[in-house]
Amino acid sequence: MNNSSSPTVSVVITTVDRRVLLRHAVRAALAQDYTGEVEVLVVFDRVSADPLDDVQVPPGRTLTVMTNHRSPGLAGARNTGILAAGGVYVGFCDDDDAWERTKLSRQLAAWSLDTAAVAIGAGLRLISDTSMAVRTPPSRVGFRDLLRSRVTAVHSSSLLYRRADLTGRIGLVDETLPASYGEDYDLLLRATRFGHVRCVQEPLVLVRWGEHSMYAGKWEMLVAGLTYLLRKFPEFSTSAAGTARIAGQVAFAHAALGHRSEAWRWARSALRRDPAQVRAYAAVLVATGAVSADTLLAFVQKRGRGV
Repeated sequence: MNNSSSPTVSVVITTVDRRVLLRHAVRAALAQDYTGEVEVLVVFDRVSADPLDDVQVPPGRTLTVMTNHRSPGLAGARNTGILAAGGVYVGFCDDDDAWERTKLSRQLAAWSLDTAAVAIGAGLRLISDTSMAVRTPPSRVGFRDLLRSRVTAVHSSSLLYRRADLTGRIGLVDETLPASYGEDYDLLLRATRFGHVRCVQEPLVLVRWGEHSMYAGKWEMLVAGLTYLLRKFPEFSTSAAGTARIAGQVAFAHAALGHRSEAWRWARSALRRDPAQVRAYAAVLVATGAVSADTLLAFVQKRGRGV
């Protein structure tokens, strides 16, 4: 099965306490049809490590369990895994997601045809308790694209990076991000300063959507994380649509928190830049009491979207 000429891939899965879902993610990573070595690194954050000794490890695969020894939170846990990784490539998978069997082989075959790409993604199959949807990313995504739009079809659980880039020119995951909110977006923005992301336009990752998200409804985290990103990337000033999008999200979060004056201020900022920014109008509706934030959030999540 294994080809010694194929580079080793390291898979970093960070987790807290989702025992059943974690095992699904780990087994899917170990079951890849990729002919090279695959090492799976499970990093437990702020909890004691589960040895996962009930998980069978096939030949050509390794499974290592460790605890986060850096700053508490997702960013520190991912960096613990990156620094422990021995692979040429590093991929991330959330503990409630799972890879299709062909993910690595399809992605690395595509990357070999586009070696200028700084990372490679893939399509998603989003599932919730009530729905399923496929998200197909653009074949190529660059820095300007990401300023304008988060491009949510480019999901952290689909992405592969070169380990040398993560420990070098791109840098590790930003551990100073408040509550690690938006750490994947920050990493993509920094990465695409050096090149584009190539995406395989097939659904190769299963993403559980909605209530499983560790950030769902955590409005303080959203405000802190997004305002941090606006300060960190001055290039947002060149994208009216991108700045309006983030301002609309911050407005909605303030409205959900009951901060009416801040919600109005951020909504006005969004609409000055983009009069069609729907998040700003949603924030106004919540701030005036016309509808609750939870109702609107549930409505968009049923359609595989976020605020």
